[in-house]
Amino acid sequence: MEIENKITSGMTCPAPIRDYKQILLSHGGGGSLSHQLINEIFVKVFDNPALNLQHDGAILDINGTKLAFTTDSYVINPIFFPGGDIGSLSVYGTVNDLAMCGAKPLFISAGFIIEEGFPIEELWEISNSMKQAADNAGVQIVTGDTKVVEKGKGDKLFINTAGIGLIDKNDSISPKNCKPGDVIIINGSIAEHGIAILSKREGFEFESEIISDCCPLNGLVQEILSVSKNVHTMRDPTRGGVASVLNEIAMSSNLGIVIEENKIPINDNVKSACEILGFDALYVANEGKVLIFVTPDDAEKVLQVMKNHPYGKDASIIGKVVDDNPGLVRMKTSIGSMRIVDMLSGEQLPRIC
Repeated sequence: MEIENKITSGMTCPAPIRDYKQILLSHGGGGSLSHQLINEIFVKVFDNPALNLQHDGAILDINGTKLAFTTDSYVINPIFFPGGDIGSLSVYGTVNDLAMCGAKPLFISAGFIIEEGFPIEELWEISNSMKQAADNAGVQIVTGDTKVVEKGKGDKLFINTAGIGLIDKNDSISPKNCKPGDVIIINGSIAEHGIAILSKREGFEFESEIISDCCPLNGLVQEILSVSKNVHTMRDPTRGGVASVLNEIAMSSNLGIVIEENKIPINDNVKSACEILGFDALYVANEGKVLIFVTPDDAEKVLQVMKNHPYGKDASIIGKVVDDNPGLVRMKTSIGSMRIVDMLSGEQLPRIC
């Protein structure tokens, strides 16, 4: 099929990082090569307790005050897409990483790397989009930096952000903290962001436009934490999708995870697009989804709170944590069989965040 050939051309089978002499796009894809790169270089070199937690942000205790601190860089192509742009994405992505630590996001920095020749009008539009996103999320952009590179030395615009948030001293949320029996809840349909970016970039037209799920999750998270002190882990499944994040959590906690295919919410248009293009939605990026790991006793009230929130109305229980098959994610398929869901290998969708 012509579309499939266009997307899959150039894909290579990944090898261990030690077998590569140069960085590949796959090293930034959020899957197994990203995981190897982080663990075999950055974690080893920068070794310290805050970093080694490998959360969405560092959790820091400063004279009894618990803070979350995170940073991210946004290199998306195209920079304007259905449901958002690189500006709103940079704010919401940073806010969401802080929220995954259980923090109330407060302040953000913004660094701009701009290619010579970039239209001032588009920079104005993106700046206003960031301001609107910050207002929506209840944060302030308080500092930043600007660099301009020669034409051809960049790709329009890259944005780097950092964020600081405040954590309730009694909260302890970490990928290592999930327990056997924990129920796994997601707040809605998966794979919308990645497919929205792909369709815009490649000019694909589907029966109806697929919109990115890009949104701030901190309000939803705070409502969840207000009704349950038994949330052990939260993660937003961005690069590498739901499958890769679940694998990271299974490996961090040394526990098994079982999910059910029929319970994973997927928009019909997204499902059709994935089938046409040959993608597995479990590996496609999201920018407005959160995976909640909570005790069984609190699962129903957390689910109800999520369903009552605009960003959680399609929330669903999709699986549980088990004490067998540690480090593995398995899925009960629609026909009743079990299969292993591995971490993303290679680069499925380049430049999606």
